Amino acid sequence: MTAPPLLLDIVLSVLLVVGAFFAVVGSFGLAKLSDFAKRLHGPTKATTLGVGSVLAASAAYFTWQDAGLSLHEILVALFLFLTAPVSAHLLVKAAKQLDGTLAPPRPREQRGEER
Repeated sequence: MTAPPLLLDIVLSVLLVVGAFFAVVGSFGLAKLSDFAKRLHGPTKATTLGVGSVLAASAAYFTWQDAGLSLHEILVALFLFLTAPVSAHLLVKAAKQLDGTLAPPRPREQRGEER
């Protein structure tokens, strides 16, 4: 087994560091933000970018190593990018049904108020 070229090593390292950074930011947001909507926003956005970067690094490495396109990581990323927003949307809809204060206030025109 030969070592990857220097440029590939640098690209893989950058992708892994970016992925780890976003994963930590998403975890920090989940632990430290104040309410449900904010806590949900951190992990769904930041962790999706983090896992996407790690999967891109994995796909690049295994494509180089096997000298062919690595489809496993592409399928995992596709599944992740399709399911994370849908699950977050459904969680917010369920939370709004349980707690009416999560819904934003209606505009003045809909409430019957004038400017």
